Amino acid sequence: MPKPVVALVGRPNVGKSTLFNRLAGERLAVVHERPGTTRDRTVAEAEWNGVAFDLIDTGGFDPTVDWIDERYLPQIRAQAEQALLAADAIVFLVDGASGVSPLDHVIADILRREQVPILLVVNKIDSAARGNRSSEFYELGLDDPIPISALHGRGTGDMLDRLTEVLDPAPQIAADDDEVKIAIVGRPNVGKSSLLNLLLGEERAIVSPLPGTTRDAIDTQLEFEGVPLTLIDTAGIRRRGRIKPGVEKYSSMRALKAIQRADVALLLIDGTEGVTAQDAHIAVMLLDKLKSVLLLVNKWDMVPEEIRDIQAYAEHVKSALKFLDFVPVLFISALVGTNVHKVLPAALQIQKERLQRIPTSRLNELLLEAQAAHAPPSKAGKRLRIYFASQVRIDPPTFLFHVNDPKLMHFSYARFLENRIREEHSYVGTPIRLSFRSRS
Repeated sequence: MPKPVVALVGRPNVGKSTLFNRLAGERLAVVHERPGTTRDRTVAEAEWNGVAFDLIDTGGFDPTVDWIDERYLPQIRAQAEQALLAADAIVFLVDGASGVSPLDHVIADILRREQVPILLVVNKIDSAARGNRSSEFYELGLDDPIPISALHGRGTGDMLDRLTEVLDPAPQIAADDDEVKIAIVGRPNVGKSSLLNLLLGEERAIVSPLPGTTRDAIDTQLEFEGVPLTLIDTAGIRRRGRIKPGVEKYSSMRALKAIQRADVALLLIDGTEGVTAQDAHIAVMLLDKLKSVLLLVNKWDMVPEEIRDIQAYAEHVKSALKFLDFVPVLFISALVGTNVHKVLPAALQIQKERLQRIPTSRLNELLLEAQAAHAPPSKAGKRLRIYFASQVRIDPPTFLFHVNDPKLMHFSYARFLENRIREEHSYVGTPIRLSFRSRS
């Protein structure tokens, strides 16, 4: 049975993301005092008194805020409307510190048309002395106002009691161990949200020609060819020195956390610009975290004809990212859909490679063959001796070598051993880890 959906709505800067983070139990949405920070829908699982539900944080409804670019407004409004259509209950958040605003009346009129329960929640009631301020919201013509402080947690328990009363109880769904988490990563404005929308077949994330539109890491669950997936759309990652303090800093931190929990990363590169230093920086970060990678050269339809040679361009990519020579490259256009149908099958194949195991007996046969072909290095008259090897884990593939002295292992010989392992099993798109331990 699917969990019920609860949508958080209200005008900008009333504390929706703060309440969302508190109810979800972690800082999932970017919180900042600047109004309108949340532009996309952000979804998280929440639970209270045994009742599980999905919580949606929406963008603010205010079309009069002067700093929001006009090009965003129809999309922000559409995102909020989609959240309302999916909701089984609505939490209408208002600002108890500033009082009733004309926009609150407009939103209340819209919400009254919805055929779902509506909780009127008055935020920023940080003390008992402020409690009387919630009574003025009766003029909105909704149910009894519920005073809370999302920042300090005051009254949120009472609010959740009211909320779970109006929801049909649904059992908590356990996480599926077979679920594959795929993160869409890259620098700003390379087409991450456009790719997500095309993969899902709907306008799930706001797409804009302005860089930096996606600020939260957004999870979307789906099933593809019988396999449960979670697609994670992340904010564009800049070099550390170019990240501005505030919202952009938090967004970059959240993107890094999203990468950490992913199994496979789709690394998007702008085909019209080629591989940049920032692309290489992100690739190194993925490699350091031992994440499987599928390289996607996006905007292929916009690359000039004279350089639109797949083989030559692939060589350019491999040359610029030599340390990812095991990673496949796919040329796509998220705008017109070129090769996008190949993305998820390729990602699932990479995940399958990530989970492969080489039997210990075969691994040690490979080790003997490798040492016969290329003797281990020596230092100061002492030669490295490798006694035994085993694959101690998958996800990522990790191999433990028992040796006489780990200090004798030169990185070039370790690379030779890795290549020999990949000749047996390629582990396409997946980094492998070699560990060397003294036998004693």
